[in-house]
Formats: sequence, structure tokens, C-alpha cells
Amino acid sequence: MKPLPRYFDGIRVPKYVFIQSLVMLMLLSGVHVGLILLLYRISVDSIVLVHVVLLYWVAVAIGLSLYIQRQMRKFYEEPIQRIARAASQVARGDFSVYLPPVHTPDHLDCLDALTEDFNRMTEALGSIETLKTEFFSNVSHEIKTPIAVVLNTAELLRNENLAPEARQECVETIIHSSKRLSTLITDILKLNKLEKQTISPQPEAYDLCAQLAGCALQFENTWERKGIEFEADMEDAREVRLDAGLMELVWTNLLSNAFKFTEAGGTVTLSERTTEEGVAVCVSDTGCGMDEATCARVFEKFYQGDTSHATEGNGLGLALVRRVLEMMDCQIAVQSAPGRGTAFTVTIPQREGEQYEPN
Repeated sequence: MKPLPRYFDGIRVPKYVFIQSLVMLMLLSGVHVGLILLLYRISVDSIVLVHVVLLYWVAVAIGLSLYIQRQMRKFYEEPIQRIARAASQVARGDFSVYLPPVHTPDHLDCLDALTEDFNRMTEALGSIETLKTEFFSNVSHEIKTPIAVVLNTAELLRNENLAPEARQECVETIIHSSKRLSTLITDILKLNKLEKQTISPQPEAYDLCAQLAGCALQFENTWERKGIEFEADMEDAREVRLDAGLMELVWTNLLSNAFKFTEAGGTVTLSERTTEEGVAVCVSDTGCGMDEATCARVFEKFYQGDTSHATEGNGLGLALVRRVLEMMDCQIAVQSAPGRGTAFTVTIPQREGEQYEPN
């Protein structure tokens, strides 16, 4: 929030209001003096003079009250009512509400600060609502697709004349779609727990290089089946203090993407090195690569830049990776170009009490 305008020497009203009041009271006092002199000049009785002066100040008090009431209504009551009506619209789900500033830029006060904060809040709520709508739309689509496959395949299985080979293929299709649906639901639950921080990292000292090697070996059948060359360049050992279970989720997702987008004859490289900033782990491939627009959105939920591989994932893997690394105070960067492959680099910062020597 921007700082409120300075008030006049401790008086809790804007400077221009003070000046207007001062000028008005001086003018009224001048009229008061002039009225008394006039009454003395025409030799009005003292009792009458007192009553005339009292009536004058009663009229002044009434006028000032009406003026103050009008100013209060104009500058405070009406703006507050507008804010109340706008808040009611927001409560009904209308996030397109915008409130203009109450005063001019040279007379800004706390109401203008409140209005600015209200507009910022409405904009943020509108963005959240859009993200929520997109999230439910994506979830509905991702869930609907495997369910439709299961239903259609199950209908085929009801055909008693179906050949044994076709029947076995239908069973495999149902199993594959069911696993995909189960993975989607599991990833959604994981991401929800991570974002709500119901999962708290449990840092412990362990060998990062051993963990990376173990994660890579999970994909040995994949690189042999696809004819992909896998290269590893790591230190013999490197101790870090992180949540081993959550970090395994990071390496598994990055390696899975690398093998998924690399065609036969390509190369996937896993490297680990110590730098002055900490430990850097890079997972790179020689796959299809991504343009700048895709790189900018690659960590969004359900976003899949290459739809040709959409059946092999659900677009939540990299969102999970980013959230886990944020919880660990680690950084991730992506470098890619169409046709030149992709490289994800995770930087694990040096912790207090740790000593990393660059290699």
C-alpha cells in the first residue's frame, strides 16, 4: 500500500480542509465584528444587539453543520457506500468491479488507499477465480478421457465373439487407463497437500549422488527399450541436507520427462557438480525441445506444450517439481530450443554449516 499523504502538523485532517476552515471562520468573525459595529452605529438596544448576535451565530452554526454534513457525505459517506456496494458485488462473484479514486492526486487520503487496496484485492480474486475455473476444467478433461476409454473398451468386451487377442488388448487398455487415472488423482492430492503445506519437509543428511543413481536406474528398461543413450556425470558422493522422499519425486519427474520426449537414438544426460552457490543437478535431453512461450508456462498445472505425448502424462509433474523445490528453498531453471533438446537445472544452495568445494 502506498503511504498516506502527510497531514498538517499533527492535525488529523488534510491540509486543504484546515485552510478552508480557517478562511471561513475568519470571514464569519469579520462579519460578526461588522454586524456589531453596524448595530452600535444605528444605536440598537443592547438586548436586541445580543439577540441579533446570537441569532447570527445560530445561523452560522446551522450553515456550518449543513456544509460539514454535505462535505462528509460527498467525500466520505458516498465513497464508503460505493465501496460497500462494490464489496457486495464481489461477494456475489463479480470480480470486474473497479472503483475510481475518491479524491484528486493532490488530495489523496486513507479512503483512496482503501480504494486502491480494494481494486488490487478484486484483481487478485479475479485471477484466482480464473485459475480455479481452468483447474476444474483441466481436471474434468483429464479424468473424463481415461474414464471414456475404460467405458468404451468395456463395451467391446461385452461382445462374446471378440477374438482372444482383441480381448487381451482391451484388458491392457483398461489397465493402462486405470493406472493413468490413479496417477492423476495421486498427483492432484500430492500437489494439494504441498500447496496447503500439510506436508512438511523433513530434512536429513544423505548422499545425493546415490539417490540420483537410484532414480536413474528406475528407467533402465525405458532407455534400453527405446534405444536411448544414457550418460551420467556425477561425483563419487555428495552429502546434502534435504527431504530425501520429496527430492526423489523431483528427480523421477525430470528423468521421466527427459526419456518421454527423447526419440530412439537420442541421449539423456544426468550431471551433478559442486559450484560456489551450492550443488547443481542438470537433467538434459536431445528431444524435441520447446520454444520460449512453452518454457514460460512449462511449470503451470496441466500445461502440456507437446500434445503428441499427452497420453503419457497429465501435466502435473513439473508443477509438483517446482512446489517441492520452493519448499526446499532450491531453484530450477529451464533452457530449451525447438529441435535442440531441453535442460532442467536444479540448484541446491549451500546451507549454514555446510562446506562445498567447487569441482
